[in-house]
Amino acid sequence: MTDKQIDVPEPADGSSRPGVGRAGRLLQGWSANLVQMALGLSQQLLLIPAFLHVWTGDTLAAWLAIYAAGSLVVVADAGLQLRAINRFLAFKACADCDGRTANFYSALLRIYFVIIAVIGVLLCAAVALARPSIVLGFQATPTFDAAMLVMILGMLLTLPANLVSGLYRVRGRYGRTVWLQNAALLLGQIAQLAALALFGSLLAVAIAFVSTQLLFALLLTAFDAPRLFPFLQRRGKPPFVPPSLRWSVGQFGRAVPFAVANITELALVNVPVLLVSALVTNRVAVAQWGLTRVIASLVRGLCLQAALPLAAELGHDHAIGDKDRLRRLYAHGSVFVTGLACVIVAGLLPFWPDFFALWTHGSIPYDAPLTVTLLLGSAVVAPSLLALAFANHSNRGDLLIRAKGLQLVVFLALSFVLIPRLGPLGAALAVVASDILVQFGLLALMVMRQTLHHPGRHVAFLIVMAVGIVVSGWLIGQAIILLVPGSGLLHFLVECAIWLVAVGGLASPLLSKALRERLRALIPA
Repeated sequence: MTDKQIDVPEPADGSSRPGVGRAGRLLQGWSANLVQMALGLSQQLLLIPAFLHVWTGDTLAAWLAIYAAGSLVVVADAGLQLRAINRFLAFKACADCDGRTANFYSALLRIYFVIIAVIGVLLCAAVALARPSIVLGFQATPTFDAAMLVMILGMLLTLPANLVSGLYRVRGRYGRTVWLQNAALLLGQIAQLAALALFGSLLAVAIAFVSTQLLFALLLTAFDAPRLFPFLQRRGKPPFVPPSLRWSVGQFGRAVPFAVANITELALVNVPVLLVSALVTNRVAVAQWGLTRVIASLVRGLCLQAALPLAAELGHDHAIGDKDRLRRLYAHGSVFVTGLACVIVAGLLPFWPDFFALWTHGSIPYDAPLTVTLLLGSAVVAPSLLALAFANHSNRGDLLIRAKGLQLVVFLALSFVLIPRLGPLGAALAVVASDILVQFGLLALMVMRQTLHHPGRHVAFLIVMAVGIVVSGWLIGQAIILLVPGSGLLHFLVECAIWLVAVGGLASPLLSKALRERLRALIPA
């Protein structure tokens, strides 16, 4: 496999993109992911005032717990998506690429259907034996149990779309699946608002959210993929032989490292909401935590979305042994992802209190230590997110299972110690500490040592850059707050506009291509 092979003209089945180079692929991936993140912001930020207009703080806390539980369902994938991506990539070097891809796709799709059936039955039994409302402390919230069951079962039924998305990514159609998902997310938000206005119950909103996700999965799996990749329909080919039990079990074994990595990432984002719900009796504190961690999770998510297109390119360079190109792209990508996180955090630190008050209509108090801990932690973890994405695309199974497994243990241990004592702040400290000690201290440093010639200098460069960006942005924000006193939505928008103009002015020299090239040359690789 060579870089030239990836950019060959598109075959008749539409399996790759014509005339699209590395820069084009990265821009296409980032643009689709940027819209997806904007829709994520809309779901978790802009819809909150509408929910609070109809619901109480307790009901909102219940919805946040249900939403987090639905987000956790993806762990049922068990790493099979990344396992499939690696196999699809390997098949590209085979004589019968399409045939072997179709065979593996069909076999793995059957495994997904078995997963849905088994987990669905176990889930229904678990809900009957232990009601979620009792376990999580929402006995007084109507339709909580039904909404939780609908959310989890609905998201479970969307799992086969993961396999299809993996095929799209390998065949150069990553942007297509993301755009289709973006359409489903937008329709889902409209449906949630309609359900809220018409019915006002948790169950109605959960059904509205899940229905559009199911529509997306059905469209992608049953209609779009067979049309885009005709070889999946196996016309004129020998009949498909169902996979053996031994082969099926073997796929789970080979997917374990990816499953551990994904479970840990999801746990760091969603499990704290459930732990705080179960271990903290103050329902207002639960809602406070759920709202505050939203912005930190979105910063983390944005960095991951920025890292994914880079990871695909890095994985390609790793597979063909192009170490020089790999090293340069990793160094530049690490600076890009870290700088992106730091700029966002620098803008959030001074203005988040004003936004939080507007967002919640002053019904939920602002917690400064909690916010600062989560936001600074998001900046610190940014370089390790690219390392994590690259490890997933370079077959570093041993490193993944050791690092992410240890991180999950550290996070859970710290959570059960700190949350009962410190409440939501304890959950924030558990997340940040596990990121710094394990994901950055072990996984990221190991990947950098294996990839870069000067990993120590690169880390020092990232630290200096991060401190400079965060401190400068925070100081600019504080100066604007002092010079432009006031309150209300218009005042908040004016503050943000002034900050963007000031930061844009400081960054304007980067418009010079010559300066950008000189700065890139300074990045230690």
